[in-house]
Amino acid sequence: MPKTLAQKDILKKMIDIQNQRDDRNMPIDKVGIKNIRYPITVQDKQNGFQNTVAIINMYVDLPHESKGTHMSRFIELLHLFRPEVSLKKIGEILSRMKTHLDADSAHIKITFPYFIEKGAPVSKVPGLMDYTCKFVGSCDKDNNVDLVSEVVVPITSVCPCSKEISDAGAHNQRGEVHLKTRFNKFIWIEDMIDLVERAASCEVYSILKRVDEKHVTEKGYDNPKFVEDIVRDIAVDLKSDSNITWFSVSAENFESIHNHSAYAHIMSE
Repeated sequence: MPKTLAQKDILKKMIDIQNQRDDRNMPIDKVGIKNIRYPITVQDKQNGFQNTVAIINMYVDLPHESKGTHMSRFIELLHLFRPEVSLKKIGEILSRMKTHLDADSAHIKITFPYFIEKGAPVSKVPGLMDYTCKFVGSCDKDNNVDLVSEVVVPITSVCPCSKEISDAGAHNQRGEVHLKTRFNKFIWIEDMIDLVERAASCEVYSILKRVDEKHVTEKGYDNPKFVEDIVRDIAVDLKSDSNITWFSVSAENFESIHNHSAYAHIMSE
């Protein structure tokens, strides 16, 4: 909305502390806002798109001579892109952040729940599974944009050692896999999640009837996996995909018979 002459006159009289000079000779790598809730649009392989609510962090660098950044401009910028705050817009958002805040570099982290309708394995009763997803982007002074996509996938695993040495049963537990990727062209969130779930002893479901519980229990028992097996299987698939330029995959099992977790991690060069 255009400012009136009276408003402009008031602004002239107000001191802008952020624009004052700082003499400590200390540049700041990242300054900005954290934990703002904001609606975003995410591409959905089944339905075209999905609306969700993200937690967004936005930062820019600050040169040594500047006292402060203009925090309100981050919010203004998000509003300019509403409702198209999405993966395909991250590069443009980062570029506008640099211009809008007169910065050499810009950074953004978008964390959001992503929902997939997933039927139970035998009864096919539908339910919604939610997965935590993240888009992390940065743009340097030469306008090189770096983008990392991450999914956090719950899984179950059955211990191969326990199965081998026990006369009956084997200990099993829920786990969590964090998969981060860089890629040449767009990659579906659903494909990243499917890759992880195929590497587990069994998937996790939001709803299970008795026939489904029998299925997942037996499937896990017939498919025991260490955390080492899980990350290696995922890494093998990623290395064979020419679209993936870099990845990081970690698996953590929340052990059922130990007072600690089991953990494994592989990161590509």
